[in-house]
Amino acid sequence: MKQLRWRESFPEKVSRPKSARKRISGGNFLVLKKKIIFLVGPTGIGKSAAAVNLAKKLNAEIISCDSMQVYRGMDVITSKASLAQRRQVKHHLLDIVKPSEEYNVARYRDEALAACEKLFKKGSLPLFVGGTGLYYSVIIDGLFPSAPEDKKIRAGLYREAKAKGGAQLYKKLAKVDPIAAGRIHPNDTRRIIRALEVFMLTGRPISSLQKQRKGLGPEYEVKVFGLNTKRELLYKKIDARVEKMFRLGLIGEVKRLLKGKLSKTASCAIGIKQLKEYLRGNCSLEEARRLMQQESRRYAKRQLTWFRKDERIKWVNIKEREKPAAIANRIALLIMGIK
Repeated sequence: MKQLRWRESFPEKVSRPKSARKRISGGNFLVLKKKIIFLVGPTGIGKSAAAVNLAKKLNAEIISCDSMQVYRGMDVITSKASLAQRRQVKHHLLDIVKPSEEYNVARYRDEALAACEKLFKKGSLPLFVGGTGLYYSVIIDGLFPSAPEDKKIRAGLYREAKAKGGAQLYKKLAKVDPIAAGRIHPNDTRRIIRALEVFMLTGRPISSLQKQRKGLGPEYEVKVFGLNTKRELLYKKIDARVEKMFRLGLIGEVKRLLKGKLSKTASCAIGIKQLKEYLRGNCSLEEARRLMQQESRRYAKRQLTWFRKDERIKWVNIKEREKPAAIANRIALLIMGIK
């Protein structure tokens, strides 16, 4: 396959210390920026297949931007790129921790940026692919100064959530930090508790701390593309993907996972809760499948709500039956500045 080369930067004239500048003919100082591509969008839209095709065109390697795909042994339930796809294009940050381990955004940012630097050194382009908005955000916009953790406060909040329900905690957060409450889904108990924990420890809303974030500097050139389609087509794709998961052995995978300890994050993977109820005899297989499809559609809606707030994203609306190669070609042309 012929590679499309991302045109040579048109480096910008910028004011830099002598050590960071390069003199070229004519006496101008130019800075070559490090290029990074993001491909984001809702679950089930077809990001993985399009990304493999795009990576081959751009001499890129893929860095996962998915909070669940870091876990080993969760291949089917998280819809990881297939082994065939991984043989075509190298993938980073897949299968790096056990399902019993907690994995946070700070560690993700460190490891993702380290992977970027390795790719820059060997002349490859980093292509971030996934739908975890928080992971995308911490790469581009950085982390805010982290408040210390307090296990006692956190445990108390989890007990309160269990006794009174997550909705009660969400109301509490809305009173002390309405900005954060507006950004967090009412059902996202883990993030609600963290926001309350920060407020209780520091006396400051987590939203005010987040304004102190420092993201990618001016030495980077970032392009972000989002895949989307008509809602009915997206939901059709999601339902079909859940059906495919069952054919690929989802039930057996979940049985193996439930035999061990799951971290709080890993246990939130869509399908764990639904199949646990089925395996306990509390619902039929058909009902578990239906609930998985329903929760996946709800998750896709939350993802789109998150990403649509970001004006940096160039949206690519895919058509019904459009092939991954065709989608990749459209994005490649946009990268090259050809509309």
